[in-house]
Amino acid sequence: MVMRRWGVVVLAGLCTVIGLHPGGCAGALAPSQVSPIAEPYAAVSGGAFDGPAVTQSPDPMVRYRWTNPAAATGLEYYLLRPAAVTTDAPGAFQGVKSLTQDQSTVTVSGPGSIRLDFGTESAAWPEFDSPDCPGQVEMSVSEFNDSSIENTTAEPKKYGETYRLETNKELYEGVRFAWIHVRQCDKPWHITGVRLVCQVRPTNYEGSFDCSDPLLTRAWYTGAYTVKLNLLKDYFGAILMNRGDRISWTGDAHVAQAASLAAFGNWDFVKQNLARSANDSNGIESYSLYWVLSLLDYYWYTGDSAALNQYMDNVKAKLDHGAVIYANPPISFYGWDERLGAGFETPQRPETQNAYRMLFIRVCQEFARAAGAAGRVDLKQRYLGVAQTRLAELRGDPEWTNAFGLHAAADAISTGLLNPGEKQKLYDRQFQDRVARLSYSPFNEYFVELALARMGKYDDALESAIDCWGGQIRYGGTSFFEVYVPSWNSVLGPNDPIPNCQAGWTSLCHPWSAGVTAWLTQEIAGIKPVTPGFDSVEIMPHFGAGLTWLSCAVPTPHGAVRVRFDARSGQDEVTIPPGVTGRVGVPALGRTIQPVKVNGQLAWDGSAHPASGIGAVSRIGDFIVLDGVQPGTLKIEARYAGPARKYVPSPQVYPIPAAREDTKTSGNWGKTYGRDGHVLFCYDGPKQDRVSLPDYVESVKPAEGHGGSCERCQWAAATEERRALAPSADAASPRSAGTIYGMPTMSLDVAAKRGTVYQLALYFLDWDDKSRRVAVEMFDLDTLKIVSPVRVVGQFKQGKYLVYRCDRPVRIRVQHVRGDNAVLSGLFFDPM
Repeated sequence: MVMRRWGVVVLAGLCTVIGLHPGGCAGALAPSQVSPIAEPYAAVSGGAFDGPAVTQSPDPMVRYRWTNPAAATGLEYYLLRPAAVTTDAPGAFQGVKSLTQDQSTVTVSGPGSIRLDFGTESAAWPEFDSPDCPGQVEMSVSEFNDSSIENTTAEPKKYGETYRLETNKELYEGVRFAWIHVRQCDKPWHITGVRLVCQVRPTNYEGSFDCSDPLLTRAWYTGAYTVKLNLLKDYFGAILMNRGDRISWTGDAHVAQAASLAAFGNWDFVKQNLARSANDSNGIESYSLYWVLSLLDYYWYTGDSAALNQYMDNVKAKLDHGAVIYANPPISFYGWDERLGAGFETPQRPETQNAYRMLFIRVCQEFARAAGAAGRVDLKQRYLGVAQTRLAELRGDPEWTNAFGLHAAADAISTGLLNPGEKQKLYDRQFQDRVARLSYSPFNEYFVELALARMGKYDDALESAIDCWGGQIRYGGTSFFEVYVPSWNSVLGPNDPIPNCQAGWTSLCHPWSAGVTAWLTQEIAGIKPVTPGFDSVEIMPHFGAGLTWLSCAVPTPHGAVRVRFDARSGQDEVTIPPGVTGRVGVPALGRTIQPVKVNGQLAWDGSAHPASGIGAVSRIGDFIVLDGVQPGTLKIEARYAGPARKYVPSPQVYPIPAAREDTKTSGNWGKTYGRDGHVLFCYDGPKQDRVSLPDYVESVKPAEGHGGSCERCQWAAATEERRALAPSADAASPRSAGTIYGMPTMSLDVAAKRGTVYQLALYFLDWDDKSRRVAVEMFDLDTLKIVSPVRVVGQFKQGKYLVYRCDRPVRIRVQHVRGDNAVLSGLFFDPM
């Protein structure tokens, strides 16, 4: 098979798509040209590259438009050529740069590796062509720029002159990078082509978003692309590289489906996934409630009352079950954030139970509204009563807000039932801190963003969106991650391996993280259905102080609603499709705004004036609101006066400053560390630590409920090596080398007295030279808020310390990045 004979289409700023004819429509291929990948899928067909160019999208197929794609449409494939090629052995690969071109020939004359960067994440597998490959070759793939991860390196299978990496029976992985590893070379041979074979579900971008901040625009498209990558043959899934849980997760799908409705309008596929997951909560109580929210999202977007009525009994059963467990909900999972019990580690916490109760109240409230719209007044009254009764019970304690952490507070605010005073209390306690209001799971951060919008805190919300989703893009991500901490960016290079954690192998392509796409459409562009199926629509854009213009399109059963608002020129445009009436808010942005003209007619100059195509005009809050807007295009002219609000970023403040590194002291700790006390792990045997704690530390022990993941090992006893910790402060010998270890993570609780200021030094040793890298997180032991920037420690074969200035009890989480596992050999306490 000679891939270079095929036509090419180059998408600006992205990758080269090969295997498609220059006109942008896949053609029939002769059997001799067809790669073995054609067995599971057909090549992309039935459409053309006739959509608009989107420079901020990471999707190589963003311009491709299929003709009438449907839920029954099968998966297809397209091919990507590398965007960049590098090698660790330039002398062994002559012509390696040609692999990015249409014509390519590489002469292999020695061992080494070729790294192929395809420029964007894909659900895919790599292949290369060679007429004379003698063997002794392996291939590997990764989402990072480092291939050293288990189960992703193998000898490729040979199909004629094509060599394909097959790591699992499904073939695909989440792939950004691929490698060709030449282990031995006895005589020269040749590589004549490489490609990434990418699976895709035919899906069109019917929605869009653009704004004055390119990072937010890219976030919208990256979220949409993340969902698209995870649209599997029959359901919304998760490609999850190197993971065993590639299934449809019902709660994850809530966020993915919300993004999909806003970006693609693929209602039939959403409906199919609702049917698939209707009776499967994955054993997670909150996921049943998220399923109900997904049904309601689908109903409001499509107006499909038959589907809502079909599931009425299902919803009632879920809510009635929620009412039964409300007092003491059994929480097995609520998110990966430490405050939520770190996933499945210790989820049964007051915070997670409070969050579940608030989610239950929200779902009752929102179901009541939908039931009323569907004519079921009985159900509306019943579940509205449940929500109000539960909230009244909560208010029986005037200090109830004090018990809520970030996630429970977000779910409480999202009920829409709190009064301004309650929202202000929760905001003051949980949302002002720029670091603490970010959740470790972008999934959970979506609900935090919804709460900030409900409070009208759009500056904070946009700032957090940039920190969370913008930070992943700045790292180099082209899809969104399962977990993320912004401080990673200061200790990781672009596309470096990121920490693995309580989630297992961290996925860099997880659809549950795509909520920013739906959120930007609904809360920042402000486009929401008022009645089911968008028979009426509300358009109330919220710029915050950080944006100057935005445009957005939302697919509806009537056609797309399109808006563009520009606070610089005051020239706005709104298009409402036939069969829809609208309510449009022209944002004042904290300034004087008059006059306002609609299609050249005066509509507002401090008083309302009649204008064709609209009904009433009024000033409501920070908007000039046009009610009764009829179908068609409104050209709005708004004159602004007075200074624009300035956006002043809030600081990122950590209570405990970033740790400093010490690479000199090695095992001779006595003159530098440990004046107040120490813990030498497994020093006197695999289960025998040598411990001397200061009076301000009650205990040092593995985090409760951690399932024994802190394993113990004594590498060596009676050694003279300097890098092994000395037995006491006098740097004596012989020494022992011991460690606690975890895979992929472990955590320790240091129960120090609150308010005591002390120095805490952590000693890391890669005794058996496994090229370990670990990431270290530090949390307040009581609140479980992160209190210090994440640090990554590598190259510690000779021993390395991280040294912190602490003022509280802390939890230390050590996470695997590379090497065999995460390790920690000692702790040392000193006065400050």
